[in-house]
Amino acid sequence: MKSQECDRAADMTIGQLARLVGVNVETVRYYQRIGLIDEPSAPRNGYRKYSVEIAEKIIFIKRAKRLGFSLKEIGELMKIGDGHCDDVRERAERKRLQIEAQIRDLQALRNTLDALIAECRSGRNEQHCPLVDALLAQRALE
Repeated sequence: MKSQECDRAADMTIGQLARLVGVNVETVRYYQRIGLIDEPSAPRNGYRKYSVEIAEKIIFIKRAKRLGFSLKEIGELMKIGDGHCDDVRERAERKRLQIEAQIRDLQALRNTLDALIAECRSGRNEQHCPLVDALLAQRALE
């Protein structure tokens, strides 16, 4: 976040915070409910004011989500903190392995779909659609 934005954002309402970090207000409230960010104390008059630190935490959450971390994992990363690089690295390595497994699964799904599409295109069987037959066969397995 640019320092000028930080200066202007020192005391933001929830709506201003949400716009600044690119989420909706309900996302901010959800992050509060699950403990990822703190809810500012309620003032006697007016609106709760959110700090730059909360904006930075939400930006951290968004970036970690883009890397594939779940909100639970992000909470754990936030608790570990900055000074424990080995712990964070180990979690990132586990996440990478999980993503690699997901990629393999998706590639296998793509290959299966490609084979079924090719079989449909061949037009060998006018009575039945190979894709529908395969999906019906899957139902029997469930």
